[in-house]
Amino acid sequence: MTLTVSLAVLFAALLHASWNAMIKGSRDVLLDSAGIVLGAGVVALPFLFLVAPLARAAWPYVAVSLTIHLAYYYLMVNAYRVGDLTLVYPLMRGVAPLITGVAGIAVVQELPSVLAWMGMLLISLGVFALAFRSLGHAPSRAAIGFALANAAVIAVYTLVDGKGARLSLNAWSYITWLFVIDAVPFSLYMLARHRARFLAYLRAHPDRGLMGGGLSAGAYAISVWAMTQAPVALVASLRETSVLFATLIGAHVLKEHLSPRRWAGVFAVVVGVIALKAA
Repeated sequence: MTLTVSLAVLFAALLHASWNAMIKGSRDVLLDSAGIVLGAGVVALPFLFLVAPLARAAWPYVAVSLTIHLAYYYLMVNAYRVGDLTLVYPLMRGVAPLITGVAGIAVVQELPSVLAWMGMLLISLGVFALAFRSLGHAPSRAAIGFALANAAVIAVYTLVDGKGARLSLNAWSYITWLFVIDAVPFSLYMLARHRARFLAYLRAHPDRGLMGGGLSAGAYAISVWAMTQAPVALVASLRETSVLFATLIGAHVLKEHLSPRRWAGVFAVVVGVIALKAA
């Protein structure tokens, strides 16, 4: 993985942590999530006129990805409803790279090196240390269940989008079409089930959806592009340093306490990133 790709993925991780920090204090996770998904589609829409047409071979992957993303949104919303962001987010993002690494051997025929496996394992272990705040903390079993299920979903759509972007012959075309179309089913669901609340939210917070959508689209666009330049499993693991950024944002911006366990997690993530860069 080149230095340029590594820095790009780290920047994507920062963007991802930033839009998740936006919904941390949300009163309604469903409305905020739907607003951000719609905002990402609106932000991506003008780029349809700038990118090349999407290759026919990539369209099935876009269709599959849309279906998988619906499961992702469902699990994410329910996980945040019953569990803390500092528990749910690290679990979702920390388990996914290991699943991606194993599944990627069969799906995209990529076999990570021993050093790369060590890096992915360290990042995942560091994420777990960040997730479980203290020995006395009793996390919600339902939250853990939703988070772990979503980790599998994240791994699946990472592999699907990684391969789809490669077959598209133009990663930016794949990304743009994916975000524009992805906004449709979730928005239609909200209009059908929560029309009054959703429209009221959009009128009251138009800038929030666009800002969060821009951060979300930018973060994933960079990640999908990176998967056309480097092994999918390595990109997936490096992308999950967003947990590290989220923790540092919580400590320095939100003034949250970092326990020794969390500092150990931060250290493990940093060492894992270095191992991936050296792989």
